Amino acid sequence: MKVLFLDIVHPIIKERLTAAGYACIDATMASKEECQELLTDAHGIVIRSRFKMEKTFLKHAKQLIFIARSGAGMENIDLTYCKQQNIALYNAPEGNRNAVGEHALGMLLALFNKLHLCSNDVKNGKWEREKNRGAELDGKTVGIIGFGNNGSAFAKKLRGFDVTVLAYDKYKTGFATEWVEEVQLESLFDQCDVISFHIPQNTETVYFADETFFSKFRKPIYLINLARGKVVNTAALVNALKSESVLGACLDVLEYEKASFESIFSQKNDPCFDYLLNAENVILSPHVGGWTTESYFKLSNVLADKILKNA
Repeated sequence: MKVLFLDIVHPIIKERLTAAGYACIDATMASKEECQELLTDAHGIVIRSRFKMEKTFLKHAKQLIFIARSGAGMENIDLTYCKQQNIALYNAPEGNRNAVGEHALGMLLALFNKLHLCSNDVKNGKWEREKNRGAELDGKTVGIIGFGNNGSAFAKKLRGFDVTVLAYDKYKTGFATEWVEEVQLESLFDQCDVISFHIPQNTETVYFADETFFSKFRKPIYLINLARGKVVNTAALVNALKSESVLGACLDVLEYEKASFESIFSQKNDPCFDYLLNAENVILSPHVGGWTTESYFKLSNVLADKILKNA
């Protein structure tokens, strides 16, 4: 069985598939046109985000059995076409959920304690203690929207803090635990101090956090987004930051991202993006919430498990 690797992933998956008799072909440096030619007799594809798996691309793969994505999101794959063609889809949210949970908590604590500002001040010869007085997470109510792998991992990280954790998931029920209360969305609007997004990007979730969303909270909140950039409408968030209905934001993802993340600064930035770049109450990271040394291995290992289990 021939498996085409379109993106660079941890070598453990190639090692395990090769040991099981698969022919693993490195196409990570091949152009899209070259990959289309290689697809003609491929039985599997391993990807991250280099190319969109659209019908026009996948139609060249007449023998394709599966697509394995080293990551959680599947928005770059034509799900309808794959279902029609009986192409199995594998992702690996189990591989980076711990990294995402730790990153979300780290960003939140850094924002509350103004660590990004403190560090810059000290490095620039300023010793300003009152200006950098922080806030405590203790006693806060944290709302999690989406209680899958990543949302539940973040909830697990919060167990060591004296916080109330409320979770809402449109498609799941019965997931409450002794430290997580399952609620409807309205309860988050009424009670939360912090909101954290852990949902996929699809037609239902694009701009989930819009002007109407932010207007429904009973008190000012802090926002965390480690899901997908387009879940949050940036213009609406900026307006909420300006009005102080959002007190601060931790954003690992931005709606301005392209398939090639590094191109984000090559485009002409709009005023809302410029605002985020300069706001002292906004912490940004370059879509690395699940990007750790450990998760790099685990993502590929999980995919190997799934491919071999279903072979």
